Amino acid sequence: MSYPATPALFASRNVRPADLAADRAGTLLRTYAWMQLARTGDNRVLDLFRQGLIRGTVTGGQGNEALICPLALLADKSIDVVSFSHRDFGGHLIWSGELGEHLAQYFANSGSPTKAREGNIHHGDPANRSLPMISHLGIMLSNVVGAVDAQRRAGKPAVGFAFFGDGSSSTGDVHESLNLAALIGAPVIFVIENNQYAYSTPVSEQFVSPNLWERAKGYGIEGLSMDCHDPENVLRVLGAAIERARTESRPILIEAQTFRLRGHAAYDTCDYMKPGEAEAILAEDPLPPWRAQLVAAGLGAQLDAIDATVREFVEASIKSALALPPVSPEGMEADLFAPDTAPLPWIPSLDSEQSAVSSQQPALSAQSANPSTPLSASSSRPSPLASSAAEPLTMAQAINRGLRKILAERPESLVLGQDIGTYGGAFKVTDGLLKDFGRPRVFSTPLCESAATGYAIGLATGGNRPIEEFQFADFATDATTQIVLNAATYHFRAGQKVPLVFRFPCGGGLTFGSFHSQEMEAAFLSFPGLKALYPSNPQDAFNALLAAYEDDNPVILFEHKGLYRRGKHPVRFDPDYRAVWQPKKIRSGDFATIVTYGEMVLHCTEACAYFEEEYETSFDLFDLRALSPLRLDAIKASVARTGRLVVVHEGRRTHGFGAELVARLTEELFSSLKAAPLRIASLDIPVPFAPELEAVYRPSKDTIVDAITAWMG
Repeated sequence: MSYPATPALFASRNVRPADLAADRAGTLLRTYAWMQLARTGDNRVLDLFRQGLIRGTVTGGQGNEALICPLALLADKSIDVVSFSHRDFGGHLIWSGELGEHLAQYFANSGSPTKAREGNIHHGDPANRSLPMISHLGIMLSNVVGAVDAQRRAGKPAVGFAFFGDGSSSTGDVHESLNLAALIGAPVIFVIENNQYAYSTPVSEQFVSPNLWERAKGYGIEGLSMDCHDPENVLRVLGAAIERARTESRPILIEAQTFRLRGHAAYDTCDYMKPGEAEAILAEDPLPPWRAQLVAAGLGAQLDAIDATVREFVEASIKSALALPPVSPEGMEADLFAPDTAPLPWIPSLDSEQSAVSSQQPALSAQSANPSTPLSASSSRPSPLASSAAEPLTMAQAINRGLRKILAERPESLVLGQDIGTYGGAFKVTDGLLKDFGRPRVFSTPLCESAATGYAIGLATGGNRPIEEFQFADFATDATTQIVLNAATYHFRAGQKVPLVFRFPCGGGLTFGSFHSQEMEAAFLSFPGLKALYPSNPQDAFNALLAAYEDDNPVILFEHKGLYRRGKHPVRFDPDYRAVWQPKKIRSGDFATIVTYGEMVLHCTEACAYFEEEYETSFDLFDLRALSPLRLDAIKASVARTGRLVVVHEGRRTHGFGAELVARLTEELFSSLKAAPLRIASLDIPVPFAPELEAVYRPSKDTIVDAITAWMG
């Protein structure tokens, strides 16, 4: 794209605290120039919206420049991490890119950095550690914590900057993230942009205590309030705070008393304000009085020159950005997932040899070097036995061995989740990992599914490849926004790979009741952008873990709890472990095609054996294994041959995953069918507790046989 040359006035995007002493006038003029560029750009964006040249809406940052511009200038853009909010246009301008690019984002044309897939100010620049925001603002804080920890693990003294408003400070994710950052000593500057209103709700209706910065005491971290009337004072306060966070590796909470001069968004009429209140807020605008101070200091001519340059530059940039052609829809579906990559160079054995372990020291977070901080490094090293032969293992043991292999061979890996450390996880799948690999690699998180997942997302954007265990798949509902609206959409909207694995212990049959027995695949996979594997045996579980780990997308690994210790089976390192992304044919037959996955594979295998023995009737039986993306060619060929289809799954029938399978497999093959497809699933009720009730609720070998027999008749 061709944009106007950036004026020399904006050649420098940096300010250091010492600059105020060395060249106070030059530093203040540089800061003013960026503030004026942000203000002028925001005002023109509002004009263009009112002219119908910008769709959606715009949320201006007029009044916020005295906070965001000094902060962005003070940040180290080469290593630091940021997630700007929707009032931080000036921060985007300073952090990276050209003005024309940012304007093209508003115009949603071919110059948009997000290919016009994300709205207005939501864009970021992940390649330069500017994490794109989503509208659930509290969600973004933990992403910054994770991305900063990734930088620290790589040995870079980075600081993170996480922004949220007085309104979003009420969300649970803010609490979770502040607590998590305090716990691990993450150097994040949490900034509350307190402009006195959450859309139309004033702070008087949001809080009992008006001093939001005092909440820092509850987390054992530093907190302070900062008045944003005077940009020079903001430079001094922020400069000192950033230095403390960087050198002491600890979070700081800053309540910035800032201003919202234009209402919540372009459509906001502000009719909820008291008479004269909007005018009083406009009178608080820090830019005009600060300009007057600089004029009084003898800098009037320089300011006039800056203003003229800014006006000319903004208009030229608008003209060039508007001239760009419309965006093309080409590639949208292909960009849902990050592209496939070559397999990782795994040692071809079930375990990792000691030589590989000693030659690849695990990556540690910077704070782990300090024994006084929680994430202290373990001095012990794993010493697994090398073996290329198959070993009899339960599924739980196979997953444990897979996790050990990953931790030993891949220094960018880490495992996190509740109680996975000393206790070894709710199902002992992570048993012994903490002892052998140390806390920086095996991290028992606080009880904060959303923040822990956001932390994992941040780590994944920063070069790590985390594996997060949920105690039960049911508890992942507390992290739904992070998983399905953030991680799953990242590549589509920002072109950023997010390689992480979510381990979901799922399924019933163990009398755990409604909150520990759910099958969650239909719920989570109704959202685009997630991959998913569901193994039915120890070998496939080991293979699935390796395949999921090396994928550059978020992958859910469904692990049926009833299979964790359902006997031991031979497990070895399988060079063809990626075949788990394809269905596996378990049995061959002629009467019908049965498709299933998870524990139902066992029940269907028994049912097929019964039909063959009692009725001399055989079935093609497929273990689906990969639920997303669905690769159904072999199954379609089978259905075309047999002319009949049976889908069996443990999830509920209504809105269940089987409905999608039936639709996919029959919409092309309808004319080949000899009978209506049969779906066998659980009842449409919450999972009952008593074993007698649960046995009726979910499919079994006997109920599968009964259903197929009736269907055959």
